[in-house]
Amino acid sequence: MATAAAKAPLTERVIEMAAIFMIGDGLLGLTQTERHTELWKERALGAERTVRPFVGRPGRRRLYALVQVAAGLALAARQRG
Repeated sequence: MATAAAKAPLTERVIEMAAIFMIGDGLLGLTQTERHTELWKERALGAERTVRPFVGRPGRRRLYALVQVAAGLALAARQRG
């Protein structure tokens, strides 16, 4: 049976992966706003609903991108032991 100490590295890796995803997606949303939104607005395995508020609203997407990057960095910063 796994102990809490043995599970910690897996949990830390999952959190780190989430932070990496948030930062990367945020940077793409910030630098390639329209292309990134277009990519996910149709036939995107359920992501269409998430993207809908940003279609035709690049400023809104850029603001969300900044929030994503900041949240990802904050999440990664919490990982410091």
